[in-house]
Amino acid sequence: MTSMHLEIKDVSYSFDGKQNILEKLNLHVDEGEFVTILGPSGSGKSTLFHLTGGILKPDDGDILLDGKKINGLKGHISYMPQQPSLLPWRTVLDNVLLGSELAGFKDKEKAKVLLMKAGLGEYEQAYPHELSGGMKQRAAFIRSILSPQHLMCLDEPFSALDELTRVQMQEWLMSFWEEYRRSVLFVTHSIDEAVFLSDRIYVLSAKPATVIKEVIVPFSRPRREEQLLSEDFFNLKRELYAALKPTFTT
Repeated sequence: MTSMHLEIKDVSYSFDGKQNILEKLNLHVDEGEFVTILGPSGSGKSTLFHLTGGILKPDDGDILLDGKKINGLKGHISYMPQQPSLLPWRTVLDNVLLGSELAGFKDKEKAKVLLMKAGLGEYEQAYPHELSGGMKQRAAFIRSILSPQHLMCLDEPFSALDELTRVQMQEWLMSFWEEYRRSVLFVTHSIDEAVFLSDRIYVLSAKPATVIKEVIVPFSRPRREEQLLSEDFFNLKRELYAALKPTFTT
């Protein structure tokens, strides 16, 4: 598989040309890394994804993919939004093939294998309204895996799920990611989720957002639910909370 390196370099962005949402933001994602952006609500986490995906263009700074400037250019990332955004008139199989179909190819056999691994094999001809929330998110993730881009941007994909389903989905995502090792840039406002899933975490300030802390997560893989209750896990949570706390009142 082609190597991948994303660099966000001194990126600033404002919707109105007056007040910046992002200000001189710097971060990077290496090949096969799971990197999480952690920050308060309204800190510009989703805006960063829109910039990386070329929907928006930075006012200043550069977004580089493998050294190539991609400011304002679409088609370089696979994107999974907060809501699964499955098309209601397409079957589950056709939904997960959408990204690869738009890129000019589709591999139905691979899609069926991945749906089977995701526990959705018997639902490939079902429609989205027949699926639970967790099943819809699994289908949306398979769609991202099948898209040809090497960088996956996941925008709070589990935020609408109940706590138990959310933990189950985090474990499911980890098992899938460990097998395929796509580069991931993940957005969340949950400290637990960030620590459990990530190799590295960037903590953002409140608006205008900039990186205030970078943390390398020291836990080995594969990770399990029991780690959520360990002393080392709680210590890292406290460290991240201390970094985030000033942003709550800014």
